[in-house]
Amino acid sequence: MAFRTSLSGLDAAATDLSVIGNNIANASTNGFKESRAEFADVFTTSFSGVGSSTPGSGVRVASVSQQFGQGNVEFTSSSLDLAINGEGFFILSDGGTNAYTRAGAFSTDRDGFVVDSSGRQLQTFAANTNGTFNTGSLASLQLSTNDSAPNPTSTVTPVLNLDATQTTPTVAPFSATNANTFNHSTSTTVYDSIGNAYPATMYYVATDPANNDWTVHTTVNGQVLPLAGANDFFTLGFNGDGSFQDITDNGTTTTTGQITFDALTITGAGSNPLTLSYDYSSTTQFGSDFAVNSLAQNGFASGRLSGISVDDTGVISATFTNGQTSTLGQVAMANFPNTKGLRQLGDTSWGETFAAGDRVVGSSGTSGFGGIQSGALEASNVDIASQLVSLITAQRNFQANAQAISTESEIQTAIINIR
Repeated sequence: MAFRTSLSGLDAAATDLSVIGNNIANASTNGFKESRAEFADVFTTSFSGVGSSTPGSGVRVASVSQQFGQGNVEFTSSSLDLAINGEGFFILSDGGTNAYTRAGAFSTDRDGFVVDSSGRQLQTFAANTNGTFNTGSLASLQLSTNDSAPNPTSTVTPVLNLDATQTTPTVAPFSATNANTFNHSTSTTVYDSIGNAYPATMYYVATDPANNDWTVHTTVNGQVLPLAGANDFFTLGFNGDGSFQDITDNGTTTTTGQITFDALTITGAGSNPLTLSYDYSSTTQFGSDFAVNSLAQNGFASGRLSGISVDDTGVISATFTNGQTSTLGQVAMANFPNTKGLRQLGDTSWGETFAAGDRVVGSSGTSGFGGIQSGALEASNVDIASQLVSLITAQRNFQANAQAISTESEIQTAIINIR
């Protein structure tokens, strides 16, 4: 029995050495969680139980338990490198089978799907059109390489000040090519339905300074924006304190500040007619220099994907070369009541088991889930110093059990040699 007892000790010590060696080998593996060999003693029992003088029968490996402590977060230069600071796992789909990992080194495959080094696809909550996310189902995240569609300009909002000290130009009639026929001008860029950009220029003429009236002429790509009526210009009126008063368009006056032009077909463009509405309600006429405070419009050209960003709630956004952003989804996270019950799958990932309990799915920062850090990776939680100390202890245990076998062998030899 002494041989078997010491042999079980050798086996246990060898397992301990293997576990420690695996920890040390993975000290630089992102998302790796160290393991610990746990042992239990063995007693030979009978129908009457274990007597007070019954020696033990050795040791057995009760469990190799993983320790899911937090690893250090190390920063990288890739926005698709993700680290979890706190509880939770990333969800990966491997041909429909889910796996769970803390290793967040993601990239894109040939089809644009966000995957890990083994080709498993990162799971997300798809974005809804109203800015929320479909948390009822999981979807693989695919980055589109197609151009984003352009948006034709429909509104322009000039916020400017017209100089109240200006006088009526001495040269008439108005001409966009003669600066002596207008007092001020400014321009912005507008876009048609296929993303072509055109200069939209506004010319301001102090037609009746005594009554605070200005005439506005507008062109796009050199073509006059048409208005319903005989005149393709309108009049801006201001109050005595310089604030906006009204707009008069071919005899019709409105105080909303909105002026909508008729559709303009850009010559040679091949796009849909351009219909523009201008909002002058924030325009002023003060006794100071002409100033353009802002000149906003809501159109943009087509664009290509230029970058991906992930915020601390896991929301993934795409940035395009036209300056627009689009929300693609939100990183889905999972957790389990008993993480030590998860089954190791290799590639720094785990699978579901009955012992782990029912999966809980959520998003970063909610329901106990940790935060997500983009441009970072979670390092292994292996402490090399403590592992080396444990290695020495396991080695001593192995040597001691080997010595016990050697001693038992000498005793057996002595008994055999009794004459």
